[in-house]
Amino acid sequence: MAVKRSASGLKFPASSRGGGVLWKAVGAELASHVAREWYGSGPHRLLIAFPRPEGLAARPHDPRPVDPEHGRKILTGALALDGGALRLALDGDPFDTASPSRRFAVSLHRFDWLPDLAAVGSDGARRSLRLIDDWRRVFGKWNAFSWSPECLERRVFHLACAAKTLAAEGSDAEIADLTRDLARQARHLVELNSAPERALERAAVATVAGCVLAGKSGERLIDKGLKALSRHLDRMVLADGGHATRSPEAGVELLFDLLTLDDALGQRGRPSPEALSRAIDRLSTATRFFTLGDGHLAAFHGGEAIAPARIAAALAHDDAGPRPLNAAPHSGYHRMVGGSIELIADCGPPPAGPLSVAACAQPAAVEIVCAKDRLITSCGWSPEAAGANAFRLSDAASTVSVGDGSAGRPLSGFRARALGPWLVDGARQVEAKRHDDVGGVWLDIVHDGWRHVGLQHARRLFLDAVNDELRGEDSLTPFAAAPGAADGPRRYLPFAVRFHLHPEARASIARDGKSVLIRGPSNIGWWLRNDAVDVEIAPTAHFDHGLARKAGQIVLKSQVRPEVGAKIRWKLTRAEG
Repeated sequence: MAVKRSASGLKFPASSRGGGVLWKAVGAELASHVAREWYGSGPHRLLIAFPRPEGLAARPHDPRPVDPEHGRKILTGALALDGGALRLALDGDPFDTASPSRRFAVSLHRFDWLPDLAAVGSDGARRSLRLIDDWRRVFGKWNAFSWSPECLERRVFHLACAAKTLAAEGSDAEIADLTRDLARQARHLVELNSAPERALERAAVATVAGCVLAGKSGERLIDKGLKALSRHLDRMVLADGGHATRSPEAGVELLFDLLTLDDALGQRGRPSPEALSRAIDRLSTATRFFTLGDGHLAAFHGGEAIAPARIAAALAHDDAGPRPLNAAPHSGYHRMVGGSIELIADCGPPPAGPLSVAACAQPAAVEIVCAKDRLITSCGWSPEAAGANAFRLSDAASTVSVGDGSAGRPLSGFRARALGPWLVDGARQVEAKRHDDVGGVWLDIVHDGWRHVGLQHARRLFLDAVNDELRGEDSLTPFAAAPGAADGPRRYLPFAVRFHLHPEARASIARDGKSVLIRGPSNIGWWLRNDAVDVEIAPTAHFDHGLARKAGQIVLKSQVRPEVGAKIRWKLTRAEG
């Protein structure tokens, strides 16, 4: 089976890969300036104020797990969000208090606290209404930060899902304010053109809000939202269920939103579009594909390894779904299962242009679970770890790195501020060939991510089902070398095959200085044997909900002459006893 395609199956001009990005950034900056002037103007505020909502209709159900205990802590004045915390008086206003970090402020203005607080009961609903009133008093009119796509989309979603619960405890004036807030913000949301990678999510959220609002106000939002939904569904949800950003976590989160939308449309007596039902089925299948034997999601391209409880909630609507295939050719991933070893490999190029704001330059990266222990993973970077774009480079995943370079890089400076941290100069051509037989599975991955140093990386994997071992060979070969280049001056580059360990895994080098013994939480040992020139266990970081945890990495080192090439072979096998 061969896979060869452009990033995420979506076409972008060549300029989105590097050249011409400056002009795109200039255009985006000008457009952003014009938009800010318009959004802050009186005519725009008037435009999104009508028609007035006539009350509340649907009560959409968000399947995401909630934490009432967190809600009860908020009632006592302890507000903890995204690694930061505030201690407030019982009726304290967090919107009039300095946030401990930007991540905390984003989560606060997204109303990420609302589902947990509303789940507490009457006291939680009343406290939620007071907090929303505090927010409205300062940020009810347009504000560049609080009304940014980053904050607005989730805030509208949380308000829509909690509206009826809050209304049950509110006065007539509070209910009127709540419905006006929801209507105004949902209308503004559906207007936004920035952050195109979130266009589908915005359309789904605006439609959910329309289902919640009664009367003409809600009907118009539903019609507008469904129209936008139809434009983006089949572009963003690939045929195998993968998200166009190639992030497994993004697919799961989109599945939650679409399930909520499907429920809301049903409550309004509106049939769900066929494309919506198809997308839900595909995303559910992909969620099963990306869930590894330890119960967590595979972490690629800005997605984290989310917990089993969240995955179970996403799949609760379809407990008896089909068994996932071993390949997701449109998404660019392959899965290998044999004995007690399970592996998933990135076999596609990173997405391009605006879809790449969280993409990683890590072609041929792998995650490996042995006897239900996740031993080999990546740094697990996600956008929640703001400002840590270095973890999107090649050496932050379990793949090959050459010298101090990377197989792609995020934009920085003015370009990144205007466009977002797009990934540029990444692999353009990635080819994967797979062969399954009774004895095991072969997988060959070849990519051109190192063309800038004149090399091509080929990773050959064989999962031996009989002997319960994984064999690998990482080769660097000349990429379009000029005739006679091998006769020129000799130039050697250091290269490494990296295996990032999960924070709960530990490793030690044997007396031979080459073999590495790895143990996970179950304490079962696995030998990583290799023919590298040098072997090192180095410190690294692993991100969990955007927060860094200490971890280690096994680094197999060698040198390569670009005109000749080089390779490192390795084998992962269970330790006896």
